[in-house]
Amino acid sequence: MLARMYTELLNEYLQYFPCVAIIGSRQCGKTTLLRSISNEWQHFDLEDSADFDQISSDPDLFLRSNPCLISIDEAQLCPPLFSALRVAIDKDRQKKGRFIISGSSSPELLKEISDSLAGRVAMIEMAPFTFREAYEQGPSNFISLLIEKGDISEYQSLSSTRALKDIEHYWLTGGYPEPWVEHSPRFQSMWMEQFIRTYLERDIAKLFPGLNQQKFRLFLRTLSNLNGQIINYSDVARSLGVSQPTARDYFQIAHGTFIWRNIPSYEKNVLKRVTKHPKGYYRDSGLLNHLLRVQSHRDLYSHPNRGNMWEALVIEDILRSLFARGVSFDYYYYRTAAGAEVDLILDGSFGLVPIEIKLGQKVEAKSLKSLKNFVDEHHCKTGFVINNDEKIRMYTDKIIGIPFSFL
Repeated sequence: MLARMYTELLNEYLQYFPCVAIIGSRQCGKTTLLRSISNEWQHFDLEDSADFDQISSDPDLFLRSNPCLISIDEAQLCPPLFSALRVAIDKDRQKKGRFIISGSSSPELLKEISDSLAGRVAMIEMAPFTFREAYEQGPSNFISLLIEKGDISEYQSLSSTRALKDIEHYWLTGGYPEPWVEHSPRFQSMWMEQFIRTYLERDIAKLFPGLNQQKFRLFLRTLSNLNGQIINYSDVARSLGVSQPTARDYFQIAHGTFIWRNIPSYEKNVLKRVTKHPKGYYRDSGLLNHLLRVQSHRDLYSHPNRGNMWEALVIEDILRSLFARGVSFDYYYYRTAAGAEVDLILDGSFGLVPIEIKLGQKVEAKSLKSLKNFVDEHHCKTGFVINNDEKIRMYTDKIIGIPFSFL
């Protein structure tokens, strides 16, 4: 079993909250994480008919009989469980670390948590492997420096951890654990196809029974060609032959079920007219590559959308690392009407951090004009360029280039 960064965060939350909820896409490792905690815990899975019958027949009685050290997987399958959890928690509100619930591909789970368990639960958004997790390395020093507001000079102490071939392999494979465990391209292809089929025919059909399955399947294919682009809902609706509100709903479903990420436009304290439409991308590069029929490193570098595909990989790796550390932050992209753009804006307790992402090794000074202007206009402490260089470079006194392998 490969170690996950979330283990430390889970143990920390259990010290402060009576209940912890773990959410994320199917097959990203939630159940494995639950099974990795202390042997004192009892584990129940609501996809198991016996466990479902035991809990759903009388959730209040079940929790009275099992008042602590209980984990319940796929909790969204039993909505009455949430009100029962609230009652059980409130009977002994001061006692911490009693329950863990988890669920996948379910906006309904988030609604139940916010309606019934607000203030009683800490949430962990779990994702497939980061680059470092896939190669069984510890937490990123880059992320630590970012969180701790490290001086720009401190970033120069980072060292490279993996070769370019490892980065390319991760980019091609993605982060879902099963393909990494099996180490077989044939298995990965079969696994991805089954993942998509299960997602469509099981999860989506159950969560949204009135949804047109054929249209939504076509929508998923359409998304693969929109990866990293600014979304125009009217254009998507027209290509699918559906209404604009339906197209918006499709995007919300894809985002809420953790396969697609909508990135809003940064509009705070801006001095220029900016694009307000969101951008978006598939959260896992392996899933995207499967949909695009990208099967080799050569396919990656020859694909016309390779720049956006690389951008999506880097953004998701950074966001996953921050979520795994329990950091509170918001994320955006920035683009003005004149075309100036910054790929990722992080806004958290660590400050406002703009990040530009480049696939190549060499970075032209003129390509950093938008990043430099953003840093100056918003008085940012540091701006970053993430690329595939061989070493860390200072581009200005406030902008530093860090190779992805140094993350």
